Amino acid sequence: MTFLYGETSKLSSLWHPELGAYMVEAMPSKPYSGLIHELNMVETNMRTRREEIKQALNQGESLMSLTSFPRLGCDDFMDPATNSLHENNTNSLVFLDETIIHKHPKFGAITRNIRNRRRKKVIINVPIYKDQKTLTPHENLQDEKSERVVKNHIYMDNTIFGTGCCSLQVTLQASNIQEAKILHDHLAVLSPIMMALSASSPAYRGYLSDRDCRWSVIVNSLDDRTDEERGIKPRYSSVNSYLSSEGEILNDVEVVFDRRVYKELRDAGVDHLLSQHVAHLFIREPLFLFSENIHPKSEDDIFHYENIHSTNWQTVRLKVPSEGSSGWRVEFRPMEVQFTDFENAAYAVFIVLLTRVILSLNMDLLIPISKVDENYEEAEKRDAVRSGTFWFKTNIKKSKKAKDKTCCSDEWSYAKMTMNEIINGKDNLFPGLIPLIRRFLRRAAVEVDTLRTLQKYLELLQHRASGKLLTTAQWIREYILDHPDYRQDSVVTERINYDLLCTADRIQRGELKSPRLLGSF
Repeated sequence: MTFLYGETSKLSSLWHPELGAYMVEAMPSKPYSGLIHELNMVETNMRTRREEIKQALNQGESLMSLTSFPRLGCDDFMDPATNSLHENNTNSLVFLDETIIHKHPKFGAITRNIRNRRRKKVIINVPIYKDQKTLTPHENLQDEKSERVVKNHIYMDNTIFGTGCCSLQVTLQASNIQEAKILHDHLAVLSPIMMALSASSPAYRGYLSDRDCRWSVIVNSLDDRTDEERGIKPRYSSVNSYLSSEGEILNDVEVVFDRRVYKELRDAGVDHLLSQHVAHLFIREPLFLFSENIHPKSEDDIFHYENIHSTNWQTVRLKVPSEGSSGWRVEFRPMEVQFTDFENAAYAVFIVLLTRVILSLNMDLLIPISKVDENYEEAEKRDAVRSGTFWFKTNIKKSKKAKDKTCCSDEWSYAKMTMNEIINGKDNLFPGLIPLIRRFLRRAAVEVDTLRTLQKYLELLQHRASGKLLTTAQWIREYILDHPDYRQDSVVTERINYDLLCTADRIQRGELKSPRLLGSF
């Protein structure tokens, strides 16, 4: 199996704009091969890309690896300063989006068409962190235009609040469609686990929230459903169903799909699960379309499929072979970005190694898809890594009679586990994901230098799962709560925000050690 995960062995990069004009996406021009020693080059490549983009910065500007800007949408949160409480062409009460959304017509069309299709602005309410002196926020928004403001919640009503967040994505190459389905299904189970372990976004619109992840923010920011469609999953969501034959019996959540598309695929010989998956994508309408792409250029032109596929933002994507690609790929999308290249490399490499283990040991981590959805609700909560519990498989040996089992049989056994138990193991119940990776590495005869690097990455994740080290969200929260200007009122002031970012910048540059976040790494 070869893999892509945002790095390239030739240290060349591709850069793409994102919806936020202050954001940029970096990706490799070519993927790595399947050789384990190339994992030792990930962090170096990330540093190289950081240096590349730094060359485009002006004096006094810094490149920040940050999931969410804590005061996005506040008064004077940007330069040049602007008053955020000003109604504009998006009907947003809290944002002047035209000053910060990238000028590419695609992004303006997405925000405009989401709003037009749902026939009202997006509504985002995130529970506020209740401290001793926390007051009800947004009292100045209580008018006839803000009927969706929820008490004790942080109110946001613009797409940029979700799409303006950054993430760490990993794309893996599969050897064939069967392997791609297996990877898709197992990564679906791992998505909420890794979202919680990578949590790094506890503050929004100048307030500390009671969440550690951006999950509900971005889900609601891209929600184009009308009131009549509220029963189906939004465009940005967890996966709707497993695609492998082993997972079919565990698809216990109804999937809404376009029956005309489904029939066309079935008539062409495509299996039921894949046909249903693709047909589900086509219950959506395009969010943007360029005039030059209205008419397909040939029978092999898949632009219209990719246009629909790319705006169904599921946490795991099955990517079909296309011109210039190497075949079936799977994109892993739930992780939040970390401060340093070391951390980001650790999370990316962990996912690559774990998929190797799943395939080589023929593991079975699948649980009912409804339990995966429950794990998402748990994963975004404050301090989920230390206090949350997640449904996870206890019997990881794959049965040869998977189709004969029922969801409640012993062979499908799963239980609530802590993050520490999932990552590091639990007595005789579950061996732990990192011990399984270490067992795989011992058998793989990895060269000493590469093994040393991989062990550091695994130790970082072990310590964060156990609570020995803080997640980025926990670190940010502690920094804000301990700041001398903090008044036990959940407010992230301009001074607190500035000091937070300066400290994070020094950590990213390697100028400041952070034992609570990084230990001795």
